[in-house]
Amino acid sequence: QVQLVESGGGLVQAGGSLRLSCAASSRTFSRYGMGWFRQAPGRERECVAALSRTGSGTYYADSVKGRFTISRDNAKNTVYLQMNSLKPEDTAVYHCAADTDYDPMRVVPGTTTNEYDYWGQGTQVTVSS
Repeated sequence: QVQLVESGGGLVQAGGSLRLSCAASSRTFSRYGMGWFRQAPGRERECVAALSRTGSGTYYADSVKGRFTISRDNAKNTVYLQMNSLKPEDTAVYHCAADTDYDPMRVVPGTTTNEYDYWGQGTQVTVSS
């Protein structure tokens, strides 16, 4: 069983920044692919960023490219999402997710919800205009 706990959400004005953190309770965190997803009211959960187990492979949704950066610190069992130049349309609940069955030969991380088997409770990000 893996527990994921997100933090760092909040209310910010458009153009501002937030840094989300996700701490994992696992000794094998370095083997996991990790992703950040968001879900706005009335919308499907979407992947905004994902990271391979080594950190060499990344994915970003087109809507956040150049503004968001995903990173991980395996020594701290933590994955981060740095969000800059925030827009009102970034408002959502942000969840981190772990793919604990990550193929070690895989470079490109997963981007669909069914590829991830553990989820955090989520943290609210609200961007005011």
